[in-house]
Amino acid sequence: MSLPAALRSRAANGHAAYVPAIRKLVFEFCTSWPTSQPTRTFLVNSLQKLARANPHVEVVARERVHREPIIRGFYANGRDKVISLKGLEPSGIRKKVELLLDSSGAKIKPLKSRPVESSTESVRGIWSGVHAPRPTL
Repeated sequence: MSLPAALRSRAANGHAAYVPAIRKLVFEFCTSWPTSQPTRTFLVNSLQKLARANPHVEVVARERVHREPIIRGFYANGRDKVISLKGLEPSGIRKKVELLLDSSGAKIKPLKSRPVESSTESVRGIWSGVHAPRPTL
């Protein structure tokens, strides 16, 4: 192995290094629709502070003509998350941005994945129509 290859640092999460999961935030909004007004207000008032506070995240504001405002988060694992900003005030938009910044980008997994299975047999035994007594008329 050559010396330059041995000196190259690797990105890894641990006690010595932290690689944030999110790599890009994209705000998409319409310049004329009233539902995008809170998003435009947030971008004018808070976009520079957001970008300075998170230098590891690329922040993009993009026009989305005649569509509802959304925010997209792109993550290092190749996944992305989309959140609608319709009807949210600037404080609500800030909470959604924080949600995307704190998220890992992993797919949401249900907590309850499989039914409960008993380790002991039922008191009544296993019922089967084949083993049931024939009804009398």
